[in-house]
Amino acid sequence: MFTNMVEGTAEDWGHIAREHGTHQKSAAPRQIMESLARLDAIEVGFAASQLGHSLMAATLARRAGAPDEEIVAALCHDLGKLMSIPNHGAIAAEILKPYVRDDIYHAVKHHQAFQGRYYYEYMGQSPTMREDFRSEPWFAFAEKLVDEWDAPAFDPDFPADSLASFEPEVTRVFSAPKRIF
Repeated sequence: MFTNMVEGTAEDWGHIAREHGTHQKSAAPRQIMESLARLDAIEVGFAASQLGHSLMAATLARRAGAPDEEIVAALCHDLGKLMSIPNHGAIAAEILKPYVRDDIYHAVKHHQAFQGRYYYEYMGQSPTMREDFRSEPWFAFAEKLVDEWDAPAFDPDFPADSLASFEPEVTRVFSAPKRIF
């Protein structure tokens, strides 16, 4: 093994690539599941914790027959709140980006602007911000994510599926990056 990248051989880099692949298949899904569990400590004024909200949104997506990537997007759309509430959509989108379709990435990144329809007027902002994105190819998915799965997912009595039940979808999505950056 080399001690300076300049010295790396094809054999060295092949070994490293295989090790990265092995690590990716176990570490990423495990880290996502552990991070999602940490959302249980964040309530920020809602009737449900952010984990409860995420489980409700993902359960609604699952019950709607959504594919794995969309279920995982619903589950992870607020994951960025672990780091920053104002920037949570952008953070969650970047976590998802290597693993999901472009429309999912953009929908998660901008989901707060779509949510604004429900509360921005109470905060002195325009509730029509989503209209700025109407011509985007991902607009329809963003509406579905927010209006069908995110917005109705704040009822603490909703019978949401457990976090553990989403491990297969999380593992399938986060074990196979679509792109490497």
